[in-house]
Amino acid sequence: MKLRLPEPTSSPFSVLISEIDKGQIKIPQFQRDFVWNKAKSSKLIDSILKGFPIGTFIFWRTNETLRSIRNIGDFDLPAPIEGEFVSYVLDGQQRITSLFAGLKGLILKRDKKEINYSDIYIDLSIEDDSDDDIVKINIENGRENDFIKLNDLLQGGFQLLASYPEKYHVKLQEYKNRIQSYQFSIIKINEAPIDIATEIFTRINEGGKTLTVFEIMVAKTYENEIFDLSEKYKELQENLGIINYETIPSSTVLQTVSLILKKECNKKTILKLNKHDIIKNWNEIVDSIEKAAEYFKLTYRIPVSQLLPYNALLAPFAYFFYYNKDKPTGDKKDMLLDYFWRVALSGRFSQGLESKLAQDIKKIDKILDSKKPKYEERIDITPANIKRKGYFKASNSFIKALLCILAYQEPKSFNDNSTVTIGNSWLKQSNSKNYHHFFPKAFLKKKLSNEEDKDFLINHICNITIVDDFLNKREIRAKAPSIYMKKFESENQVLQSTMKTHLISNIKEFGIWEDDYSIFFDKRLKEICNELKNKMMLIEGDKY
Repeated sequence: MKLRLPEPTSSPFSVLISEIDKGQIKIPQFQRDFVWNKAKSSKLIDSILKGFPIGTFIFWRTNETLRSIRNIGDFDLPAPIEGEFVSYVLDGQQRITSLFAGLKGLILKRDKKEINYSDIYIDLSIEDDSDDDIVKINIENGRENDFIKLNDLLQGGFQLLASYPEKYHVKLQEYKNRIQSYQFSIIKINEAPIDIATEIFTRINEGGKTLTVFEIMVAKTYENEIFDLSEKYKELQENLGIINYETIPSSTVLQTVSLILKKECNKKTILKLNKHDIIKNWNEIVDSIEKAAEYFKLTYRIPVSQLLPYNALLAPFAYFFYYNKDKPTGDKKDMLLDYFWRVALSGRFSQGLESKLAQDIKKIDKILDSKKPKYEERIDITPANIKRKGYFKASNSFIKALLCILAYQEPKSFNDNSTVTIGNSWLKQSNSKNYHHFFPKAFLKKKLSNEEDKDFLINHICNITIVDDFLNKREIRAKAPSIYMKKFESENQVLQSTMKTHLISNIKEFGIWEDDYSIFFDKRLKEICNELKNKMMLIEGDKY
């Protein structure tokens, strides 16, 4: 499509306000909220009265129907007619809203407070050549006949204006003419595609708000009373929240949509997605996303989305479920599991995510066809590598993968063998309520006083168990394992079985009763490696 050059133009007050009234000028949803206060708005109108320039408005004129902010204050603006050209404000939203609210005398609501824009006044006693503001919002110390409401000046009839002192009659007419004849500078971007328009918006607002792809797509895919991507995403979040997967970001959802429709998910591809294709396939795509999340939770026993090594892992799995409606079995099940762990352990999605996802869709297509994919990266799940990369940082994808191994065991509480509750809100930081150093940090700091890598050894994934907050704060604290475990042994008749759910297969052999951290560390390291080995279809070149 050949782009038309921007068109500089101007518009008088009456035309500008009339077009807003008719719904022909709209504020797109990706604009930030109106934030100017009344004092700043009055300054703008003061500049107009004095004939000062107030900057150029940039409008994007298009017949695309976007999600727009329909109301300005309490003024109900008509929705654009399907296929009719509309000017969307790319630059000047704060000024346009200030003008419209002030000149119409609207009431705007912000932070649950009402701001009455009918209380903007013109001080008729101020001389034109004065440096003082002509437009004011506070007239407490002035004489009533020296002030006229801006709205009354523009909308009031002959009798109202004639009621003012005769010395102001010429000035009243002059001020009214100045506002009504003021030429607003406008640049129109005509019929550009939305990605060009939003790129212009982003550059104009450099240093301010940068548009996300999701915000652009919310605007682009809006179908009046039929489809609102923002609302649809909220509905999806609510549904995923039922199974504790509500933290899946909108970017992952868009990547999934794009992969299913185009097998690519870079920004350019997403922005060119056909609106009607998205609307037509949305329900089926959402169903595949929900199936993928349920599969992670029920089959891989990843209880919450916060534990996923990468949110983006949901996209290729949703792609699989879009084309494979049934739960995978046999080779497909094994190959999917192998794919999950290769991505999780290799750091594959840490860089070049969009291109990696496009490559991986070809692997998923192979699995759909019951053929084993080929992998470039080789996996190292030897104890030496797990030890080297195992410093505990809850946001690290490799550590999250190992936490998935711990969560898969469905860990039980030390004191009563009840299932540990794991929540998204508890797993954001390394000091979360669910994470417990089996050998408490305070205890090990004394015990390992001569170790050079003391911090590394203390804060290693091999020393982390997933427990309830109650045990961390009240029962364990800084006690030696031999002490606090003795208490649990007397309370929990199946403690040996409980500890297996924490990858501590034999209490007697893990150095617990001797408070021997070296034995415990090595034994638990091997348990983790064995679990990883059982999850994968190891190939030549993998280390295990």
